[in-house]
Amino acid sequence: MASSSILAIHGLRLSIRTDDGLAKIIDHVDLEIPRGKIVGVVGESGCGKSTLVRAILGVLPKNARIEAGSIQFDGRNLLGRDRETLLQELRGRAIGFIPQDPLLSLNPVFTIGAQLLDLMRSHDSSPERGSQRVRLLELIRLVQIADPEAVLNRYPHQVSGGQRQRLLIASALMLNPSLVIADEPTTSLDVTTQREILRLLKDLAERLHISMLFITHDFGVVAQLCNFVSVMYAGQTVEFGPTVDLLRQPKHPYTKALLACHPSRTRGFTGIPGTVPSPLNPPSGCRYQTRCEHVTDECRNARPAVTDLGNSSLVACTLFTRPAPEPAAESASHDVQ
Repeated sequence: MASSSILAIHGLRLSIRTDDGLAKIIDHVDLEIPRGKIVGVVGESGCGKSTLVRAILGVLPKNARIEAGSIQFDGRNLLGRDRETLLQELRGRAIGFIPQDPLLSLNPVFTIGAQLLDLMRSHDSSPERGSQRVRLLELIRLVQIADPEAVLNRYPHQVSGGQRQRLLIASALMLNPSLVIADEPTTSLDVTTQREILRLLKDLAERLHISMLFITHDFGVVAQLCNFVSVMYAGQTVEFGPTVDLLRQPKHPYTKALLACHPSRTRGFTGIPGTVPSPLNPPSGCRYQTRCEHVTDECRNARPAVTDLGNSSLVACTLFTRPAPEPAAESASHDVQ
């Protein structure tokens, strides 16, 4: 792992045993998060984004099995023998988590203050309860919620969706984590509130020097928030690079197709023909082969090698590993004296 990365995932393969057979959810995922940067992971529903988060946090179901690969956090192997002990030390402390739906993440029968203070005490053994409450009030102000004292006495249904999401952001920051993982935290919010939350997350990441992994299906969100973006398809990493470069000049056919799905005044709305393949019976080689107009036998037979394009850009596509066609031979010519 590069010393400049807080999280590095290499060659991760993960399967889940179901009643219908073995579902190969993640197939050779590679991802690195530079320190102090925000990396977005984008892809359609069913591409394995949330499962990747669960693998990092160690909250996979019992029928899941990591078959290969590595997950390194700050130089420590999260897949080692002491995995459970290490993850218990890291979750909520060095690694914060912002869930997708704030209403489902807060208990409706307890006040906000009771829940957040209980969460803080579960991670912080300090007997100074007064100092914990002061810290919580500071965090609520930090996420730009007015009158934090009053908010602590309210129930989740008595605050807006945007405020609930800000409260979960505050809870993720309780113990000064070095990495925050956000699993589509703006999906249930209206466009205006979503923009405010994204602006807040970006400001907090810069101010607190936090690295962030942001899961989304929306390239518009990626453009507003992320320094780098990783594109996943059917459990495979197909492209990675700086956000500006990837949005301007996407390389992988799937990335291009995803970007084309965004409505345009000139071309309207377009979709990607076909569907994401089932992880129970995925195609061999490149999993995008069933929907790709550039597919060849090479794509069908073997998983494409990752090509380093420079400037931290990577792509897994045979279009970049095929030899360039030889130029046509020029006809000989002679000067007539």
